[in-house]
Amino acid sequence: MTAIGSQAGERLPTSREPVRGGYPDPSFLALSGLERMRRAVKGAMPTPPIGHLIGLRPIEAGIGTCTFSMPASPWLQCHTGMFAGGVGALASDAALGASVLSGLEAWTGIATSQLCLNFLRPAGPWSGRIAARGRLVHTTRTVGLSEVHVEDGDGRLLAHGTSRVFLQRLQPGTALPPSTWRETCGLDFVRALVAGKIGAPPIGVLLGSTIVEVEEGAVVFALPAHEWLCAPEARVYGGVTANLAHDAMACAVHTTLPKGTAYATLDLTVNFLRPVHADGRELRARGRVQHRGRTFAVAAAEVVNADGKVVATASSSSMVLSGRDFPGREELMEEFGRGA
Repeated sequence: MTAIGSQAGERLPTSREPVRGGYPDPSFLALSGLERMRRAVKGAMPTPPIGHLIGLRPIEAGIGTCTFSMPASPWLQCHTGMFAGGVGALASDAALGASVLSGLEAWTGIATSQLCLNFLRPAGPWSGRIAARGRLVHTTRTVGLSEVHVEDGDGRLLAHGTSRVFLQRLQPGTALPPSTWRETCGLDFVRALVAGKIGAPPIGVLLGSTIVEVEEGAVVFALPAHEWLCAPEARVYGGVTANLAHDAMACAVHTTLPKGTAYATLDLTVNFLRPVHADGRELRARGRVQHRGRTFAVAAAEVVNADGKVVATASSSSMVLSGRDFPGREELMEEFGRGA
């Protein structure tokens, strides 16, 4: 992509590049969900645009199970040099949905209704790969439940999550140095991002998201719904919507923090209300802090399409670490090497 190799802070939106990837022929719907996933693992089905963008691929599929993997690319890091919680949603949504799909008959599709993640340890480019191992929990005639274990390249558990999906009957047919956090309060940092004084992080360039509004305790992110973000159903991938909501909530919490204060997402819950079509128009995630105590913060978000309709709602909680910097990348890699 042209964004690779650009100068620090220079923004070359992925959304303006020719889209790579494709969508399965409708005839594939005549196959069972398991056969569809097995063909995807073998590379016999087109990789959707979002798969090309972030390197997400199915690597295993069985009855009620599916594993997706993606490289722990530096393009996924935020300004701290780590992966924010929304990256976990990028990996998890596919595995959660596919594990339900693998147990379904022909002419049946799925749509994510809710995604919940609990985070256990940080991840970043040092993680090697991110693997999301999904498992079917239960299905009824209209609803499926699944769970996911998110692991790094050495099999260490990064997060655990659950999902609820609706079943659909179909008709045949650049990381910043730690000193930054010691010298800048959260609100000033986010305002500097909006003003362009601090360059967008790699994942912002990759997906195309920007901050368009900021005040203490509230942040609005915008993202053009471009085709690079599409899943096989030719709609914007649910993990992208979840990531956008997460970023709005995390940055809203950040605006309330003084200098030298780190924070980390503990959990993320997203309810999907309607599909998002890749029409090129803008999605907006409005994040707002509902509570910020000395050690704990709670935030909520709405994701709204260009017609003003709410497409998803979300909530998250964060741990506030007063008097602590975000750990530097070298420190995290040292902990990783020790098995911490």
